[in-house]
Amino acid sequence: MSGLMRTLDRPQGDIRRVEILHCGEPLTWGSAIRYASPWLVAAGAIGQMKRRQFLTVLGGAAAWPLAARAQQPTIPVIGFLTTTSPDWRFGERLRKFSQGLKEQGFVEGENVAILYRFADDQADRLPELMADLVRRKVAVIVTGGPPATFAAQAATSTIPITFVVADDPVRLGLAVSLSRPGSNMTGINVLNAEVAAKRLELLRDLVPSVTRIAVFVNPVDAAMMETQMRDVHTAAHAMGLHIQTFDANTSAEIDSAFKAFGRERADALFVPTSPFFNGRRVQLAQLAAFHHLPATYALRDYTEVGGLMSYGSNIADGYRQVGNYVGRVLKGAKPADLPIVQANKFELVINMQTARMLDIAVPSSLIAIADELIE
Repeated sequence: MSGLMRTLDRPQGDIRRVEILHCGEPLTWGSAIRYASPWLVAAGAIGQMKRRQFLTVLGGAAAWPLAARAQQPTIPVIGFLTTTSPDWRFGERLRKFSQGLKEQGFVEGENVAILYRFADDQADRLPELMADLVRRKVAVIVTGGPPATFAAQAATSTIPITFVVADDPVRLGLAVSLSRPGSNMTGINVLNAEVAAKRLELLRDLVPSVTRIAVFVNPVDAAMMETQMRDVHTAAHAMGLHIQTFDANTSAEIDSAFKAFGRERADALFVPTSPFFNGRRVQLAQLAAFHHLPATYALRDYTEVGGLMSYGSNIADGYRQVGNYVGRVLKGAKPADLPIVQANKFELVINMQTARMLDIAVPSSLIAIADELIE
């Protein structure tokens, strides 16, 4: 990794920030995470570093240093808010977001600035973080996930908002219609919540002997849970499967649920789409392996850290499309006139090493249709 990393201490209330001095690349937080995340992965550091240490290295969201600001002409500022943490996996999404911006002629640090705000999987922080972005009068707001998007919707009806969500934006109350959103909001629906039934079907194909499925539910994310639970129950009934739900909104509740799975004789685990569960993916994958429980997830993020199987759209590409939309808004397009884009490509990823550890023989039919087999 070329370049010199330095940590900049921000005023109280801001998050620490790392900048990279990289030849030909402006000094931005985005460049830090884009360059640092693949380097850390290549160095094998991710698995060895505690989350707090990693966040200290990559920092959080902050504006330009005052000295640098004074030298810059006035440029539009994008506010970026997500429920999750800026871990190594998010670096790929930021790279795609930057790619989408560049498609419209915008480069962070040159003709646009970005204020990053991460809630570190604490949804109760979202209103405060969003209020800060509104006070700073950003030109456009980007949100990742329904909780962050709801916070933006509640905070402003005038600042343009572009979102990435995994459920029907019309049903969530974010748009009047997909073709003409009709408000200050538009974005991308990655549809991961709407393919829950397909994920259950693939789980049954992988482990035909399962009859009792444990399903996690995040009660704080009720809007996203509703669609998924409806589809899961319908699909389970058609396949003759018994579903039992377990509420979890903390790491301790996840631990307790896994202990209960044994008492309830669960054969497999279904983890729904939720920013909270994605933020706990390492814990979920490790506990599923420890309890010898086949599990299915919505994102490849899980299978890359040891989860058995995932089926869903490519979230990173969704952020590229959002970046493109943000660029169009900065050029004068109105969100109300930009149709909501829906994902049309889904990927099946199977972790073969985990399958062997669980003594699961992956059927040739699934191997044939899998987009990736992690060895």
